[in-house]
Amino acid sequence: MIRLTWVQPEDLVGHELRQAAEDGRDATLVAKRWHAAGGHDAPPRAGASEPGARALRPLAEELLDELAALPSPLDEPGDLLAIIAACPGWPRPARGVVAAHDRVLGAWQGRAAGCVLGKPVEKIPRTGIREIAEATGNWPIRGWFTAEGLPDEVAARWPWNRRSAVNSLAENIDGIPEDDDLNYPLLALSVLERHGRGFSTDDVARLWLDELPAGRTFTAERVAYRNLLDGVEPPRTATRRNPFREWIGALIRADVYGWVNPGDPGTAAEYAWRDARLTHTANGLYGAMFAAAMCASSMVAGSAEEVVEAGLSVVPPRSRLHRAVRQAAEDAAREDDFERVVDLLHERHGDLHWVHTINNAALIAAALVHGRGDFTATVAGAVAGGWDTDSAGATAGSIAGALNGGVPSEWALRDSLASSLTGFDGIGLEQLARRTQELMHP
Repeated sequence: MIRLTWVQPEDLVGHELRQAAEDGRDATLVAKRWHAAGGHDAPPRAGASEPGARALRPLAEELLDELAALPSPLDEPGDLLAIIAACPGWPRPARGVVAAHDRVLGAWQGRAAGCVLGKPVEKIPRTGIREIAEATGNWPIRGWFTAEGLPDEVAARWPWNRRSAVNSLAENIDGIPEDDDLNYPLLALSVLERHGRGFSTDDVARLWLDELPAGRTFTAERVAYRNLLDGVEPPRTATRRNPFREWIGALIRADVYGWVNPGDPGTAAEYAWRDARLTHTANGLYGAMFAAAMCASSMVAGSAEEVVEAGLSVVPPRSRLHRAVRQAAEDAAREDDFERVVDLLHERHGDLHWVHTINNAALIAAALVHGRGDFTATVAGAVAGGWDTDSAGATAGSIAGALNGGVPSEWALRDSLASSLTGFDGIGLEQLARRTQELMHP
């Protein structure tokens, strides 16, 4: 029996119960019925349960729909106009700004480098990442991970991400390997090239169905893809039996929307909202808007602090994401030891899933502020935090690469990106940077 991850109803109820606890819905009665029938809580890392759980599917479908009907008491709007109204410092449009080519190229380079750094240690917790790095003389992290010199007992205790270790260790990196954190920026570029700056959420959905293999989607994206195939239309694709709607997927899709709007965080956030509402709600939406606004600022800003403030300007102040990012940035500005900053993040957000938006966005902001523009310190901090290592590394790297107008030579990769998306396999970042600049408004 094939047990697809992230879509089986019997695997989603536990995640939806946890989501209900996070957004203030009282799911006590539903939880009792689920557990009485033998249903399990959300697994901390796995995406599918054992085949025997299939017997719970009819009940799971019923309970998922009951949970969806429970209203959240939190003041976290999803409508764009309501989000703008909730942000007193929403930035005014900026017209006529064109970013320097080295900033755009640096953003692509930084995103690729940060992603590749985090790939082999994805799903390894913070403790394991540090032990691997220390055992190979790479702590604090200042270069690619390696299996050379890694003691067998450490390797057995903390196994590499098996799909990534073959092409993202120092000894086997050859160009830029395929990753969802790099495919989604390519899709964003494509939707802008095909449909222009007035693209819609439906345009994004159609492009996914045309170009994005379903097996290359995960969590909220895979659920939304299933919903599209079931005939569900956006934005209901984000809410129908989708307990992952506040996880990190929309955040990792947002960079290009910022890059094509240099110095214009508000417009960048609006573009990201159009894309994100296909799959996400509330803090999932805000995470995408936050990332896009930071990327827009990174094209012209002079400091990481300025970039983070631009990101916060498009996130409702009463939201969980705004509070988490603000606190993380303050910790990073105050503490000399970044490990102490990460300790505080884990104390506050350790109960969230490792690919949730809130904890990862807070970590990204902290790495940027504490790194003070240093590319290595920034991407190393984002990866060493131990949550969604390749995604956090990619977004932090994108911003640090833009601020620096490129990446240090030790982080430069052979200029060839692997991708299963039509027309992109083997493309160079230099060409992607040129195409990105062509989309900037005059």
